[in-house]
Amino acid sequence: MVQIKLTWLKGADQSVSLPGYQTAGAAGADVRANLPDGDAQIAPGDRALIPTGLQMEIPEGYEVQVRPRSGLALKHGIMLVNSPGTIDSDYRGPVGIIVMNAGQDPFVVTHGMRIAQLVVAPVVQGDFAIVGSLSETDRGAGGFGSTGRG
Repeated sequence: MVQIKLTWLKGADQSVSLPGYQTAGAAGADVRANLPDGDAQIAPGDRALIPTGLQMEIPEGYEVQVRPRSGLALKHGIMLVNSPGTIDSDYRGPVGIIVMNAGQDPFVVTHGMRIAQLVVAPVVQGDFAIVGSLSETDRGAGGFGSTGRG
C-alpha cells in the first residue's frame, strides 16, 4: 500500500470523510465534494470545478488518477471532462474535480457527496527520441475502427 499524505485547505469542512475504498476489492477510493458554503448546481451541458477541500503529497514514481463514478454517469450523465485526470507527484495545490453534466436535467452536487474516484498508479516516464524508422506490425498505421467490428 502506498501512503498518500493529505492536508485540509483553509475553510474546508474537516468533518467530510477522507477518500476511501467502499469494498475490499475496489481500485478507486471515493472522494467527496467539500462545499461548506452550499451545494453546486450544474445545468445540462455545463461544467464546474468541485472542491474536495484537500491537497495531497503523492510519492515520486506515482500519480493519482481522477475517474468518474459509474453510477453518476449512468443515472445522471455526470462525467469528468478530462477523464482520467492526473494529479502529478510534484503538485501540492488544491484538489478539484472537473465535473460535466451530459444529462438532460440540472444536477445538484451536495456537500459531502461522493463525486469521483481516485486511483493510485505507478508512473514510468518515457525517453522520447526521433529515429530513422519504426518496426513493422500486422496493424501498421490502421487507426480508429481499423480492426473491424465484433
